[in-house]
Amino acid sequence: MEKLLVSACLLGCECRYDGESKPNEVVLRLREKYELIPVCPEQSGGLPTPRLPSERRGDRVVMIDGTDVTAQYEKGAETALFLARTLGATAAVLKARSPSCGKGAICDGTFSGTLTKGDGVTAEKLEANGIRVFTEESCACLLSSDTVPEK
Repeated sequence: MEKLLVSACLLGCECRYDGESKPNEVVLRLREKYELIPVCPEQSGGLPTPRLPSERRGDRVVMIDGTDVTAQYEKGAETALFLARTLGATAAVLKARSPSCGKGAICDGTFSGTLTKGDGVTAEKLEANGIRVFTEESCACLLSSDTVPEK
């Protein structure tokens, strides 16, 4: 059975910045075809739950109070990559728009809810290392296949 790294919040773990989860029915259905490996890069990077919201500003990640948490986000991304490699995950399903997990569109760093093109720190790290990244909004294609579709 092929393995997928999955944002733990999408599986129902209360690990988001606000202490909540975002369980997603499509993501939960993936367990029928894949072995799911939960990961929360923010927690793996050493950040507490709950925590202040963070957004990317270029190569940096800052909390709403201005605290730079780039090092924690980078550590979490490295941990996610380590898990994927060690456990044999070929792809990841990560939380859309997150400064860590977002793919294709993330909040723009102004804490206004405005989106901009870009990827979160973990999504960027995984893709750069050959791990295909989906979000809960783009992963339905995985249900119709026994293997991760090629790019």
